[in-house]
Amino acid sequence: MFHLRTCAAKLRPLTASQTVKTISQHKPAAPRTFQQIRCYSAPVAAEPFLSGTSSNYVEEMYYAWLENPKSVHKVRRSTCPRILLLHRLCVCMCVRAKWHVQSWDIFFRNANAGAAPGTAYQSPPPLSTSLSALTQAQSLVQAQPNVDKLVDDHLAVQSLIRAYQVRGHHIAKLDPLGISCVNFDDAPVTVSPNVDLAVFKERLRLLTVGGFYGLDESDLDKVFHLPTTTFIGGNESALPLREIIRRLEMAYCQHVGVEFMFINDLEQCQWIRRKFETPGIMQFTTDEKRTLLARLVRSTRFEEFLHRKWSSEKRFGLEGCEVLIPALKTIIDKSSENGVDYVIMGMPHRGRLNVLANVIRKELEQIFCQFDSKLEAADEGSGDVKYHLGMYHRRINRVTERNITLSLVANPSHLEAADPVVMGKTKAEQFYCGDTKGKKVMSILLHGDAAFAGQGIVYETFHLSDLPSYTTHGTVHVVVNNQIGFTTDPRMARSSPYPTDVARVVNAPIFHVNADDPEAVVYVCNVAAEWRSTFHKDVVVDLVCYRRNGHNEMDEPMFTQPLMYKQIRKQKPVLQKYAEMLISEGVVNQPEYEEEISKYDRICEEAHARSKDEKILHIKHWLDSPWPGFFTLEGQPRSMTCPSTGLNEEDLAHIGKVASSVPVEDFTIHGGLSRILKTRWELVKNRTVDWALAEYMAFGSLLKEGIHIRLSGQDVERGTFSHRHHVLHDQNVDKRTCIPMNHLWPNQAPYTVCNSSLSEYGVLGFELGFAMASPNALVLWEAQFGDFHNTAQCIIDQFICPGQAKWVRQNGIVLLLPHGMEGMGPEHSSARPERFLQMCNDDPDVFPKLDDFDVRQLYDCNWIVVNCSTPANFFHVLRRQIHLPFRKPLIIFTPKSLLRHPEARSSFDDMLPGTNFLRVIPESGPAAQNPDHVKRVLFCTGKVYYELTRERKARDMEPDVAITRVEQLSPFPFDLLQREALKYPNAELAWCQEEHKNQGYYDYVKPRLRTTIDRAKPVWYAGRDPAAAPATGNKKTHLTELHRFLDIAFNLDAYKGFS
Repeated sequence: MFHLRTCAAKLRPLTASQTVKTISQHKPAAPRTFQQIRCYSAPVAAEPFLSGTSSNYVEEMYYAWLENPKSVHKVRRSTCPRILLLHRLCVCMCVRAKWHVQSWDIFFRNANAGAAPGTAYQSPPPLSTSLSALTQAQSLVQAQPNVDKLVDDHLAVQSLIRAYQVRGHHIAKLDPLGISCVNFDDAPVTVSPNVDLAVFKERLRLLTVGGFYGLDESDLDKVFHLPTTTFIGGNESALPLREIIRRLEMAYCQHVGVEFMFINDLEQCQWIRRKFETPGIMQFTTDEKRTLLARLVRSTRFEEFLHRKWSSEKRFGLEGCEVLIPALKTIIDKSSENGVDYVIMGMPHRGRLNVLANVIRKELEQIFCQFDSKLEAADEGSGDVKYHLGMYHRRINRVTERNITLSLVANPSHLEAADPVVMGKTKAEQFYCGDTKGKKVMSILLHGDAAFAGQGIVYETFHLSDLPSYTTHGTVHVVVNNQIGFTTDPRMARSSPYPTDVARVVNAPIFHVNADDPEAVVYVCNVAAEWRSTFHKDVVVDLVCYRRNGHNEMDEPMFTQPLMYKQIRKQKPVLQKYAEMLISEGVVNQPEYEEEISKYDRICEEAHARSKDEKILHIKHWLDSPWPGFFTLEGQPRSMTCPSTGLNEEDLAHIGKVASSVPVEDFTIHGGLSRILKTRWELVKNRTVDWALAEYMAFGSLLKEGIHIRLSGQDVERGTFSHRHHVLHDQNVDKRTCIPMNHLWPNQAPYTVCNSSLSEYGVLGFELGFAMASPNALVLWEAQFGDFHNTAQCIIDQFICPGQAKWVRQNGIVLLLPHGMEGMGPEHSSARPERFLQMCNDDPDVFPKLDDFDVRQLYDCNWIVVNCSTPANFFHVLRRQIHLPFRKPLIIFTPKSLLRHPEARSSFDDMLPGTNFLRVIPESGPAAQNPDHVKRVLFCTGKVYYELTRERKARDMEPDVAITRVEQLSPFPFDLLQREALKYPNAELAWCQEEHKNQGYYDYVKPRLRTTIDRAKPVWYAGRDPAAAPATGNKKTHLTELHRFLDIAFNLDAYKGFS
């Protein structure tokens, strides 16, 4: 934690002379029974209790007295602590029978009679009886006749209590190294029953930003009534100031620092106060302490065992924060006790092996064999390093004796990238088990301090936490706060006081805790789990610890942090500290402690011996999201065929009818939308679909088959280009909506369509995680424009593209990326197809020799890339995504202008049973009738086809130029394109695209086309010249470029003279 510079206004209450001004006459809002006759001719400061808000209170009482002199003793509801306290004190002064009414009655009568300031009030006669509940308050008032001073002192105490609640964490003893440069208190004083104000003076001055609220040493033994906003009293309603300070110190300034006063929910704040302020609440039984010690033994000895056996291997050990293992197990235990039976976890590499071994309970031999350099890989793919792998395991929780499923999601080295993936998987698991409140499935995210503060994806993920279609009803975040990032000091790594300050944006409480106090850690983790169970909101546990080694075991940290690591070298391990404490308390004895260590050491040694028998590495044993029943027991597809993706005409017509109507009565839609629905119905009657209807047909038919569909992204409900309209809005009733897709069939699967926050990285990661949970769902993410996917490049590069190769984890997510050069400028034109094609794993120089060519090709590829030119093909590729016997990511470059292009229509005939997705759409016009006379074959993909056909027709070149559409770019359709190339023996071959030459598809297509024809001919290029930007921002330049490459495409002499 770095040097904190805080700036806060003083909370000290103002004195009467500072606040009270002459009160002008107050005209009542409604006619009164009596007309007010008092004239405020003198300063009211002369009345001892008329100051600040108290004068407002008295004035309110005065108006009530005008209405009914007997009503003024009743408490007026107010949220102002000064008013409430004043009333309480006034009641204390007027405890004699009937004096509640009479005192105010006398005061107001005297005031109305013109009594001089300061004389209207008359003290009550001596008390003849006492009320036990007010004894302390009465004696306090009798000892302090100055009411204004009394009020100020009580408010000072309240302000002091609040100061501890707000700022106590600044002086808590959080750093186990004791070298924290937080400038509030480098050496917190020891709290004892005898609080010495002289010792605390400077400390309290810092805590309260400049002063002790007017209290001094003579006030230490005075008894003060405690406000309702604190629980330090336990069963007592009043305490001496000395004891108040001591208890506040114990609650807020020891090894736990609590940040919560920014939360704007009173119930939640009160809940937290009760958990940390109640005297004696942080108590542990002997059994709990012994369990904690045993868990610390396992955590510590596991790392020591790895260090002994593989001292020169990177393992990113947990040394310095061994308490993380008991912390996680405590959260899981408490959550299991509260009904959770599935916990999904995400974490960086530090401590992952320890978590796998001692939390998830991965077999130790499976972990140890990962260190064997001779181990052969048995699975397809390239695998990943051991500290990136995930795991799925179902076991009995021994504390609750309930079944618990634990899943640790595999992650890349890109810290925090797995955060939204974990959230998405959690949301999916909740959805599939009907857990609408998050009571059965929850997530735990582990973070490093530098990454938590530095990575923007943390902020994006937090902002999904309370959105209706993205909330997981609370995540427990655990920050392993090493107080360093690789070699970077926190003072250089963040601008915020704590690494956890990002969590404040969603009102998540933050519990800082010294990781060298295991009991404090376990207590805080219990509270965090209870918070999540109670309020279903995020919560952060900040384990302030240290990193005993460098960034990895081979790194030398003394180069950059010499003073820190000199202290770390002296630091006694937390296991040793805690064991010594328990031995001194008599909880365990030395032989018992040593036996616990020996027992776990034997377990590790035996597992190490078994690990030597492992000869083959099975990555599938580390799978974090298995799909039971989808594959064979060996993990293979159940077939290598794909059935027809066509539909019968009745279903097409029914879906079209619903898509063109409003299936809810008394629902008023926008007039423009009525015209859109009418146009849809005309298309359906003509047995025709446009792009929006084709999508509707694909989704609706899959819903009938029981396939859940989830479409997410920015503005997807309406569609960026106002073509989809899957959510209808009543024009007369706020928030009343209708989703016709959910009214198609009686027993259909649910359809979820949700506008996302303005995030690509976080939302795409979330949808990827959602798609991990089940193969029987079509999960789609649509970019607002295809260009914007690059802000989610990390998810694409680290998860979607190589996910199966690294982690044997299939995923069927669909990316819809609007793409097309239409004069909209460089940021609204290109979905960067060249990047996706560059990452495809097929070999451009090898013609595949496969049985079941099309399906086998799909199985072998890392993802599928398509650019459809017809609505029917778009319909088929969406349905094929589910009907394939395996799952691959699908990248679709979707159109913009084609959404309403009159030629971009398909007939029902192209979607009937027996029809399928067309990887290639060959020429079907005059050129195909006389192929020997064709002089040029133009291969293209997507929207440019319509521009080419229009130009060809205008030039009357339909017999001379054939145009073949490549609908599926990857895996490359070698077989079909070979057939097309051989069909036109006398024709030149050219690839035509609207993108620039160094972008788009050309560099991917050219070598593969050459392989297809055995390099017998050149493959020419027709398109825009190379450029740095994806598109021009000038409309005229755009049209000039278009005309130029169309001229080249249809100039049969364009390539003469080139070899």
